[in-house]
Amino acid sequence: MKRLLLSLFAITAFVISTNAQKFALVDMEYILKHIPAYERAGEQLNQVSKKWQAEVEVLQEEAQAMYKKYQAESVFLSNEQKKQSEDAIIAKEKEASDLKKKYFGPEGELFKKRESLMAPIQDEIYNAIKDIAELKGYSLILDRASDAGIIFASPKADISNDVLTKLGYN
Repeated sequence: MKRLLLSLFAITAFVISTNAQKFALVDMEYILKHIPAYERAGEQLNQVSKKWQAEVEVLQEEAQAMYKKYQAESVFLSNEQKKQSEDAIIAKEKEASDLKKKYFGPEGELFKKRESLMAPIQDEIYNAIKDIAELKGYSLILDRASDAGIIFASPKADISNDVLTKLGYN
């Protein structure tokens, strides 16, 4: 009798704990694709990136031109002139490298620009997801776009459209 009661209690506790936890999925790629501000921010980043890349390429091409000129004229240059030319080429290459690092490095201008443009959009999405989770009692919400570990998920568990509606998009 004790064994039966204990088993019944364990099964009841398991069922209650399983029902108490609700899970949902969102597809961040889908959500972001439907937010015009995100698309505009991406286009703005691409334009800035292309402009900065062109600046870096100009310096790299100047360094290449200086090197080719040096190779062609090195036979006629004195050791001092060679040293000056080599130093100038190295300085130009360093200038290009420094500019590239300034724009595209881990803490570069592109990173800062992306952060300033994307962070408000991401915060808005996060707050919408958080509000929906609190309203509907979800314990966990996973991003199906970034997790390759999800093999199958019921479309009923995907709340991406709810998030878009909460943000004011259809």
